[in-house]
Amino acid sequence: MSDLLRRRLLDTTRGRIVELLQSGGSTADELASRLSVSRSAIRVQLTAMERDGVVVRSGTRAGTTRPSHVFELTPESSQFLSKAYLPLLSELVGELEKSLAVDQLQSLLRRVGKRLAHDLSGGKRAGDLRTRVMRASELMNSLFGARTRVGSNGLYVIHGSGCPLAALTSTHPAVCVTVRTWLSEVIGAPVQECCERDGQPRCRFEIRKR
Repeated sequence: MSDLLRRRLLDTTRGRIVELLQSGGSTADELASRLSVSRSAIRVQLTAMERDGVVVRSGTRAGTTRPSHVFELTPESSQFLSKAYLPLLSELVGELEKSLAVDQLQSLLRRVGKRLAHDLSGGKRAGDLRTRVMRASELMNSLFGARTRVGSNGLYVIHGSGCPLAALTSTHPAVCVTVRTWLSEVIGAPVQECCERDGQPRCRFEIRKR
């Protein structure tokens, strides 16, 4: 999450609740007191956040009149808010680039792509080539947070309005090998990576029609 998006989130009531819950579980009364807002307003936010999978009830705590539910962030929310993944991954890839020859690094990244295809996609291929390309684009959007669509002009093109790994691929473009291999495994056809890296990075993968 970028610092700008983080600031925008934390400027909202929901964002301030998330910020408090990062330090541990709290009840609606405790949150209302710390944020100086009504308990009913907090309850409305917690109900919506529970529905959206942002928070979960983790137990109860003694209240003034009766036990109150304790809310905490879901593991998915905690991972989403973490700032540790990107710098750690960037350093790891950088170290691999220093330690491995180019062909060894490429081979490693292809193996990672194949494992991702098996773990995330189940290795299932159904339908004609166009159907498989469409499914691959949808999986990129749902699994990786990409914003891609499919075009067709003598070949199929999966192209995005951005790159979900932009902060990493801008300095380590070899990472795209993993995504290309993953796509090739999901689609069951050769995929050519033609990502745009000038200015705002954008995904672009081409699959020739048979």
